[in-house]
Amino acid sequence: MGKLEGKVAVVTGGATGIGLAAAKRFIEEGAFVFIFGRRQEALDTAVADLGPNARAVKGSVSDLADLDRLYAAVKAERGTLDIVFANAGAGSLLPLGEITAEHIDEIFDTNVKGTIFTVQKALPMMGQGGSIILTGSSAGTTGAPAFSAYSASKAAVRNLARTWAEDLKGTGIRVNVLSPGPTATELAKEVLGEEGLKAFASMNPLQR
Repeated sequence: MGKLEGKVAVVTGGATGIGLAAAKRFIEEGAFVFIFGRRQEALDTAVADLGPNARAVKGSVSDLADLDRLYAAVKAERGTLDIVFANAGAGSLLPLGEITAEHIDEIFDTNVKGTIFTVQKALPMMGQGGSIILTGSSAGTTGAPAFSAYSASKAAVRNLARTWAEDLKGTGIRVNVLSPGPTATELAKEVLGEEGLKAFASMNPLQR
């Protein structure tokens, strides 16, 4: 029997990258997983890979109506929720002097607003033993050229975890944040490009 036998999980940004890897592991440990993302083709491919203990819901974490549909689907099929992995993220690079309001809105709507409401809307279905996991970033604690908006958004996510751990005292719900370094995901390739990924890889001892 796996560690998550009988548990129900939601993974946003679950069709690719870190989210898909987490969904696979949750299922291996016995969980039933709902993945949530914006691209239907990627969702379909992921569910085919994940197998019968996975469902996909299409939508954006920045759209509150889409989140309502997600949790309505979870409630209708499973009735309860044990794990929320708020992993969906957005990122693009602009140096100081070129930052636009649209750039800020795009990143903060997904990384901050989206994270807040992904978790808040899940709470009515969660209880003792529940787990909330947020995806932060090492960029939230270190500086890098052109990362102003992205780094600030991930610093916010880190502090959301700290605050919610206090807000949820006594509920039995845990809150943790993951802060991965550069990871070879589709989002990282879009944001950094191949040369950017190589530059980040050169900063660690294993060169990867």
